[in-house]
Amino acid sequence: MATQSGMTGGRLAWGILGAGRIAGAFAKGLATSKTGQLVAVGSRTRENAEKFGAEFGVPRRHASYEALLADPEVQAVYLATPHPLHAEWTIRACAAGKHVLCEKPLALNHAQAMAMFEAAGRAGVVLMEAFMYRCHPQTAKLVELLRAKAIGELRVIEARFSFGAGFNPESRLFRNDLGGGGILDVGCYTVSMARLAAGAALGREFAEPLEVKGVAHLGATGVDEYAAAVLKFPGGIVAELATGVTVGRENGLRLYGSAGSITVANPWVANRSAAEIPEIVLRRAGGKEPQTIRVPAEVTSFSLEADAFARGVERGAPPFPAMSAEDSLGNMRTLDLWRESIGLVYDLEKPEALKLPAGGRPLAVRPGSKMKFGSIPGVEKPVARLVMGVDNQKAAPHAFAMFDDYFERGGNCFDTAWIYSSGGCERVLGQWIRARGVREQVVILDKGAHTPFCDPESLTRQHKESLERLQTDCVDIYMLHRDNPAVPVGEFVEVLNEHRRAGRMRAFGGSNWTLPRVEAFNEYAKARGLAGMSAVSNQFSLARMVAPPWAGCLSASDPESRRWLERTGTPLMPWSSQARGFFLPGRARPEDRSDPELVKCWYAEDNFRRLSRVNELAAKRKVLPINIALAYVLGQPFPTFPLIGPRLISETRTSCQALEVELSPAEVRWLNLEE
Repeated sequence: MATQSGMTGGRLAWGILGAGRIAGAFAKGLATSKTGQLVAVGSRTRENAEKFGAEFGVPRRHASYEALLADPEVQAVYLATPHPLHAEWTIRACAAGKHVLCEKPLALNHAQAMAMFEAAGRAGVVLMEAFMYRCHPQTAKLVELLRAKAIGELRVIEARFSFGAGFNPESRLFRNDLGGGGILDVGCYTVSMARLAAGAALGREFAEPLEVKGVAHLGATGVDEYAAAVLKFPGGIVAELATGVTVGRENGLRLYGSAGSITVANPWVANRSAAEIPEIVLRRAGGKEPQTIRVPAEVTSFSLEADAFARGVERGAPPFPAMSAEDSLGNMRTLDLWRESIGLVYDLEKPEALKLPAGGRPLAVRPGSKMKFGSIPGVEKPVARLVMGVDNQKAAPHAFAMFDDYFERGGNCFDTAWIYSSGGCERVLGQWIRARGVREQVVILDKGAHTPFCDPESLTRQHKESLERLQTDCVDIYMLHRDNPAVPVGEFVEVLNEHRRAGRMRAFGGSNWTLPRVEAFNEYAKARGLAGMSAVSNQFSLARMVAPPWAGCLSASDPESRRWLERTGTPLMPWSSQARGFFLPGRARPEDRSDPELVKCWYAEDNFRRLSRVNELAAKRKVLPINIALAYVLGQPFPTFPLIGPRLISETRTSCQALEVELSPAEVRWLNLEE
């Protein structure tokens, strides 16, 4: 265990952030734990801190959350605030070097959860979601039974956690602005149990649902007062979940298999004051007598949770079946899908409410950023060498979290297009730029005139719409999304220069244009004293594109195109720069044909030879294979600005690690089978 200041007799020194009822339950549990000692409490008022401290014998009582986090005696923080404050104060606690046990649900949504775990990773601290039932021996026994096929193959999971509270619009349970409703408050238990049980039956730590379908009653305050969901897992496993805050139901867990069933009357073991001896009833097929399995514990689940967390601090990650980072992220993703299926979006998730990043501080580049920059003719600002693709960012909470993280890593260039999500991607990028007030700090790469609307008139109409969606009067780089050989290049030259002179774009280029057409474009422009293309955006990656994913797409990875780019010095802003994940561990295998697009576009004998060399060099350099593959694109003898399309913050992180990998010209040639 850690030996930093605050350890007393080998115990982990805890501070509790928040002084509500759940904080009191944890304080009681901590008093009977084997590993922890409560040394401080932080509340928003001196009165509440003093009252809590007197009741639970807490020596250090802080009148603010900030003061608690600044306390050098505190090593770990139990965060017991309402849901909407979890992300901000977890991130702040991590930045203060504190390990964090955060009450469930970890966050309002998956987007916030990603930011929280990234903050913990940067700080080198442990973050665990406080599902205390996961730390009780009953849960471990349940996993053991499912893995041993005690009821054969698991078929159906029934999980219920619901209670009837009197309607009170001021209660956190019913307030939209506090993330109220049953799904987040106690439905999160049922989701976590279903994922755990399905995972155990499949020989994993947890499983992710293939489908999530929900129904609910939304009350007068706009939150789910009671709800149900059906989840489909791999292996034919189906889960039926029920939750609510206005309907008291018979809570429990039932598991039905091909050779029996399991009933757990008290799966959540949530007693806040006394230890319980729950029972698992195992019924095997064939008329055998039910078997009752008692799983005693001398202390409450809160005590067990504190000890499990302390073991996690020792080993650097929570011990199974306590919640790991990936488990919590999957749980939040499933809860998002459940809420999406019933149409529940919290006001705090709407673009106009997302005023600050999840950490609650103004957006700023983190100290020590490793981002590298280059220049594009016509663009006055330096341009990040890694460009954030916006084509898969549609919902504001997720998009804002992704953009915040990229910006904080030093990134400043965003790639979007008129056609993406019928304008949704441009809108969400424009909303983020306005909310963060960073228009002068970022570079917008926008595209338009996609087939079949690839002509000067469509270009002008679409660009006007794009500017409105982006909430700006000018884009930094405009790309023709496709070419139309039926249109003379001169017509495109003239209309683009017209928009440039009017201040609606600073530079322009072509995406999926043949290089001869680019040359013809530039020759026409030069002869008339007009601006030519400043950049090209064709596909380029270490893996050779065998076939394009979409009609009309062109690659520049061939030797002739590379020679042209080197000779002219034209900046290349390539899409699919990582070959759609071809170089991710286990992603591409000759015998695996499960991803038709990956097979069609990238499966070839020479690409698998490149993959082998990437893996060899990655092992030698002690980096990820994807870092090597992206470093290849960055290491060309002509300027490149690879477009990346991360869907998760963790993918942005691993992509940015490529910036620190320097390849020699010989290594670049060797990776591409040229030596």
